Amino acid sequence: MGFLADALARVQPSATIAVTNKARELKAAGRDVIGLGAGEPDFDTPDNIKAAAIKAINDGKTKYTAVDGIPELKAAIVEKFKRENGLTYETNQITVGTGGKQVLYNALVATLNPGDEVLIPTPYWVSYPDMVLLAGGEPVIVEADKSTFKITPEALDASITSRTKWLIFNSPSNPSGAAYTKAELKALTDVLKKHPQVWIMTDDMYEHLVYDDFEFTTPAQVEPALHDRTLTVNGVSKAYAMTGWRIGYAGGPVELIKAMAKVQSQSTSNPSSIAQWAAVEALSGTQDFIPKNNEVFKGRRDLVVSMLNQSNGISCPVPEGAFYVFPSCAGTIGKTAPSGKVIENDADFVTELLETEGVAVVPGSAFGLGPNFRISYATATEALEEACTRIQRFCGNLK
Repeated sequence: MGFLADALARVQPSATIAVTNKARELKAAGRDVIGLGAGEPDFDTPDNIKAAAIKAINDGKTKYTAVDGIPELKAAIVEKFKRENGLTYETNQITVGTGGKQVLYNALVATLNPGDEVLIPTPYWVSYPDMVLLAGGEPVIVEADKSTFKITPEALDASITSRTKWLIFNSPSNPSGAAYTKAELKALTDVLKKHPQVWIMTDDMYEHLVYDDFEFTTPAQVEPALHDRTLTVNGVSKAYAMTGWRIGYAGGPVELIKAMAKVQSQSTSNPSSIAQWAAVEALSGTQDFIPKNNEVFKGRRDLVVSMLNQSNGISCPVPEGAFYVFPSCAGTIGKTAPSGKVIENDADFVTELLETEGVAVVPGSAFGLGPNFRISYATATEALEEACTRIQRFCGNLK
């Protein structure tokens, strides 16, 4: 359609949303479908956070706010960065957006010119490359080690050119759950120190979702010399079970934060005032539910990894964090599904699994790495067990 912008032809709809919508359609048609596509905790938002939102409503805090966040929330974010990450910011170095996705997009729109390159390690969150394209930049994919889902310092160094403007870095990772140790991170920041034109956009959304005594660190914390060219992005969606509240935030250099506010002022203006007050309580109130929820997530992770590794043709490593596993289905390639379809890639595997057994997962190719698929284990343990039983049955029936 000639009326639409040419830029739209360069991007794809979100694969994770597409899978979730397909599962909903099949359920509405009466199919017994277990949806494992959405990265959304099944826990309810904690009561103290809900109470803060209700109080904000009753107190009349329902008007426009400052474009990129109320002072109280910015102060809470400053304190959070200091307390949990050892990072020092002033409130004029903080921005608040409608979810982490908007914060990332604002930064890209505010900084990218045609021809600017953005490094994106595989496997990547589906939105990173398309946001870069929409903002006028060029995504450059950095291939990760397929056994660890992590990039090496050598691969990073080899990918940097004179046109590289950003590295988008995500640990723990969506989709793999892989998380970089402090030593691994230091090796990458040593490379970045040599390239002063490269800025770092670190997506720390899964910071609190780590297991087995893994210690989370973020690039500007590991290498203070990078503090002034790092945008440290986070939000309340995952650890606080607040996906629908849509609050993301970031700390970074004043000029960048100002530029991002300018973009936001002409797009959405302020995030929901009520959600902002809820986020103040999330960051400043009790955190005691996080380790409790993590124990549940860890149990689900261990269940899913064990059952997947008992499936013919599936190999699933143990992730350090987030609430995803990213197993390989390489052992099923070339086999024939009950429908008669020969499985040629991860997209075929995912399609046949949904049609045959009613289990919705996301193909790894959507994240830039196949033949793999992503399962979100942020859903009821009983549903996960049943889904994995169906996957075992599906794999066992392949010829």
